[in-house]
Amino acid sequence: MSQSPNLVNEDELKLQGYEFIAGIDEVGRGALAGPVVAGAVILPRNYSPWFELVRDSKELSPKKRECLFRSINQEAIAVAVGIISHQVIDTVNIFEATKLAMMQAIEKMPEQPQFLLIDGLTLSQCSIPQKGIIKGDKLCLSIACASIVAKVTRDHIMEELDKAYPGYSLARHKGYATEEHISRLKQLGPSPIHRLSFAPVRNVIASRSPERSEGAAKQVQIK
Repeated sequence: MSQSPNLVNEDELKLQGYEFIAGIDEVGRGALAGPVVAGAVILPRNYSPWFELVRDSKELSPKKRECLFRSINQEAIAVAVGIISHQVIDTVNIFEATKLAMMQAIEKMPEQPQFLLIDGLTLSQCSIPQKGIIKGDKLCLSIACASIVAKVTRDHIMEELDKAYPGYSLARHKGYATEEHISRLKQLGPSPIHRLSFAPVRNVIASRSPERSEGAAKQVQIK
């Protein structure tokens, strides 16, 4: 049975005088293609029935995620996303790109948070008081909501990229390293939105003939 995230952290912070508490999470760190996306959510002031349905986004069906995504956007005090491209990921590394996505989401919030609850890490470049929570998307309701916002947003992006770069089945695996994805990579080489710094993509390029590898690299650079 999946674990239900709770409001323990949010309630403790409210007792300390914090009103706008944002949950922060990301999706796409392990993907081989596309952006990394962070979500930021300040929950509604009052309880809503859909709170009981929230789980870590990975534990929900696409249909349930979409329904919760709509509820969160309709009722939350503030919702924002940060999107960092594959080019930036290749330039600064995925960990730094994840933090950039989170910072972007925080900066875009229509109501600036007074405290941050972040899944798995802290942001030294951010002056807002914060707490990193290991497995926060399973334990903390606002982080779980942020994971849903980030996941649905990124899934929509990958579905659009699938139309732009057919042949890789991006709409199905969302850029992750599935057997199907690796097989298509080996057949077609990397697309312009693959992360060249990730080992599976590098290995595919190296395994192809010099002429085809050079052509694939040029294709990415041109894009």
